[in-house]
Amino acid sequence: MFNVLGTSVVLMLVVVINFDVFARNVLHAPFRGVFEAVQLLMVLIVFLQLPDVVRMNRLTRSDGFLAIMADRYPQIGNPLARIIDLISAVFMLLIVWTIYPEFTSTLENGRYFGVRGVFTLPAWPQYLAITIGAALSAALFIGKALSGSRHPAQLKLEDSGA
Repeated sequence: MFNVLGTSVVLMLVVVINFDVFARNVLHAPFRGVFEAVQLLMVLIVFLQLPDVVRMNRLTRSDGFLAIMADRYPQIGNPLARIIDLISAVFMLLIVWTIYPEFTSTLENGRYFGVRGVFTLPAWPQYLAITIGAALSAALFIGKALSGSRHPAQLKLEDSGA
């Protein structure tokens, strides 16, 4: 579901940028707030897509060492993959732990970004997307670590899309 929202945000970004190009070249007036909108939309895209990327094992990383360990020492490869997934979960939980107070503070204070009187956007949607995306990613990493669903023996260059 969040990847659909992320894809929708990509489409919104395309519309915003194309409208800005049109406004600059045809109307000779730039679209106010395009910088702020792109800033917000980029954060939303990354963190709304993150859980699906983790779920599908498409997170950018180097599994070369892990694949070699699985070939030469299979008894070490799978536990090592689980440890890496647990460490990844810890990092995602640290992001949640850091950003969630910012999210609640932003909601309470009505913080925004942009230039008052020109163009402003509320800041809470980006903090919400970061919190939810990182929390779901942490849950997925924990599930992978517990189930051992990322088997290093299955890591091959052809499967990575490279």
